Amino acid sequence: MESLLEKYGYTPDAEEISKSLDVIAANIDNMASDDVLIACLSMMDLTTLRTEDTPASVEKLVGKVNSFMKEYSDYPLPASICVYPNFASTVRKGLVSSDVHVTCVAGCFPSSQSYLEIKVRECEMAVENGADEIDIVLALNSFMCGDYESARAEIRAMRAAVDAAGAKAGRKVVLKVILETGLLVAPEKIAAASFLAMEEGADFIKTSTGKVPVNATPVAAYVMCECIRKYYAATGRKVGFKAAGGISNAKDAVSYYMIAKTILGNEWMNRDLFRFGVSRLANSLISSIEHKNVVFY
Repeated sequence: MESLLEKYGYTPDAEEISKSLDVIAANIDNMASDDVLIACLSMMDLTTLRTEDTPASVEKLVGKVNSFMKEYSDYPLPASICVYPNFASTVRKGLVSSDVHVTCVAGCFPSSQSYLEIKVRECEMAVENGADEIDIVLALNSFMCGDYESARAEIRAMRAAVDAAGAKAGRKVVLKVILETGLLVAPEKIAAASFLAMEEGADFIKTSTGKVPVNATPVAAYVMCECIRKYYAATGRKVGFKAAGGISNAKDAVSYYMIAKTILGNEWMNRDLFRFGVSRLANSLISSIEHKNVVFY
């Protein structure tokens, strides 16, 4: 772990992080302009990952996204709809706009506890059935006990699988790696996991599954964005950031938006490099823009 941090010349500074987050928190109301709120709408992976999801419930969500284009034509559509892999074809067939991607969690989400062959095949099947983007979970069963090479090998195998399946389907598939920062806890571990995932080909690094007690936090986001900046400085490759888990209101969204903007700059503030994984945020953003309570999704 220490060697990765040394390689990129990064040591999380708790005092500096705390001061920077305090400044952002103190100015959050001034930062929440309509332009920022509208930008946040365009960066959402609109998510349904419930045990009780059915084809009908997923079709209903897709229908709402399709209707949004007509009812709120001045506002952007979400970046994607995120579902379990068995619903990839449901979303693909139902979406009217090609601007909205199909995202699937895969690789035995949310625990990543299974055989690698099963994880790989699930990723392949999701792409074969229409997924444009795949969100996998870092193998914490390896990473947490110091077996970093096994954790690397799993990402590498799933990266290769989605690339091959995407090539057959004629599209480039985006791979996001979920670090589950609420379980890593220590900033040094979050940083090491960030660098490891990026080195193995992650297009995005993502905070959380939303399925554990502690999900996205400002500190984890800050550390991850600093790692992205360090990695870009060393390699020239831009990696995206996705905040997910517990982000349910506009104020939270603006906070994560400003953390990323402060560290990474304006060039990261687009749907190709910044995302939210959300199920409830959209209504709060629309309500804040419209200055009235809106329940659309």
